[in-house]
Amino acid sequence: MTTNSLHAGARPLASPGPALRVERLDKRYGGRVIVDALSFEIARGECYGLLGPNGAGKTTTLRSILGLTPVDGGSIRLLDHAVPARARQARARIGVVPQIDNLDPDFTVEENLLVFGRYFGLADAEIRRRIPELLEFASLAAKRTARINELSGGMKRRLTLARALVNDPDLIVMDEPTTGLDPQARHLIWERLKTLLARGKTILLTTHFMDEAERLCDRLGLLDRGRMIAEGAPQDLIARHVEPEVVEVFGEGALDWLERHRAAMPDRVEVSGETVYCYTAEPDRVLALLREGGRVRYLHRPANLEDLFLRLAGRDLRE
Repeated sequence: MTTNSLHAGARPLASPGPALRVERLDKRYGGRVIVDALSFEIARGECYGLLGPNGAGKTTTLRSILGLTPVDGGSIRLLDHAVPARARQARARIGVVPQIDNLDPDFTVEENLLVFGRYFGLADAEIRRRIPELLEFASLAAKRTARINELSGGMKRRLTLARALVNDPDLIVMDEPTTGLDPQARHLIWERLKTLLARGKTILLTTHFMDEAERLCDRLGLLDRGRMIAEGAPQDLIARHVEPEVVEVFGEGALDWLERHRAAMPDRVEVSGETVYCYTAEPDRVLALLREGGRVRYLHRPANLEDLFLRLAGRDLRE
């Protein structure tokens, strides 16, 4: 990898087909269905997000795609390799950012990259040529000789991303890449991921941050109880399933306000705790009632991906 290779994009691939194709994937544990006839595909060079509540089957799907969890039915083709039969060959062209950082605390930042690169059969000299660029990409050049316990949470996450790029992968699989990070660290990770996408890499990610999915993903698949319940571009999905405007009425007095004006409310109103959500294409009627309502607090905004998620997957907590 030359000095500019990380920013030059993935190498040209022989096949014009999708980076990943999953067809009617099934997985059961005992009598419980975890993944149910799941089908989707990811084009080369796109960012695809798998969303869903806890227990929807996202992590099981990722592990099955990588050949780490056996499936009960269906087929997986990953970078032109059938999985699980040729999972090892496919994984040689994959970078993985796990949900929980698993960096080796006994090694320095540089040594973590060196040792990980050896897993792919790369020569030490080749890995050492790549390390400066990877550290620059992760904004960790000044931490090259630091031990892992000297790094902040954001630094560890960026190092895990740099480690996933050590083999110059064609597809990067990310399981909740910014969980636990502060806003500054999250935004820095987002910028790095946008750089990778601009250079032709393919990304598959799971996330519980709806703003993250909306910013990064070209397309989304929303899972619930192992099934695909919606798929498409973020804004298309929002327009298809959610009213365009949302008025949130919240705090003390919100529920009383709703009862007083129930007859004038739009067709879809949801209550969660002390917040009233009014979904409508005509917000002026609701806003006029609020202006007459004294001290009731409210927020008027366009519908977003979180509204879509809550409408399709529900507001109830999943264990």
